[in-house]
Amino acid sequence: MRLVTHGDSAPSSVNRYLLPHEHQVIMVRRHPAVLLRPVAEVFGGLIVAGLLSRFFGDQGGGTALVVVWWLWLLLLIRFVWKVAEWSVDYFVVTSKRMLLTTGLITRKVAMMPLQKVTDMSFQRSLLGRMLGYGEFILESAGQDQALSTVEYIPYPETLYLEVCQMLFPSKDEGDD
Repeated sequence: MRLVTHGDSAPSSVNRYLLPHEHQVIMVRRHPAVLLRPVAEVFGGLIVAGLLSRFFGDQGGGTALVVVWWLWLLLLIRFVWKVAEWSVDYFVVTSKRMLLTTGLITRKVAMMPLQKVTDMSFQRSLLGRMLGYGEFILESAGQDQALSTVEYIPYPETLYLEVCQMLFPSKDEGDD
């Protein structure tokens, strides 16, 4: 199963980092579970703001109410920022390397050539198994690499098998 076919094109935020002789094989956005904490913060902040509004409303604290709701608005803006960051973060495996592009304003691109990968594994927490995400752990020959872990990867078993097939191709690959 190919997660991205050769005819599909990467978004421009990723495409600019691909070399002319590379073709993408896998391209996935990180699992939406990366947004669980910001969502919990916004809803928790809303509950706290509602409770404080009731308390300060009974006390006649108009200034305190304004401060409480401005603080909640900052939480909401932070959540919108996290969603925007998530929307441009991609994990890409090409014919030559693995890339993790992150960041909305400050763009970070972590890369590891496929030739350098000596060991690859994935792990899934209980929450990851329930929600369908995992973490890739990549190792290379005793070197520190920019790309060593990739968190919140959707359907990690499928991706793991796909990447392993690229790392360790069978000798009779044309017989499939």
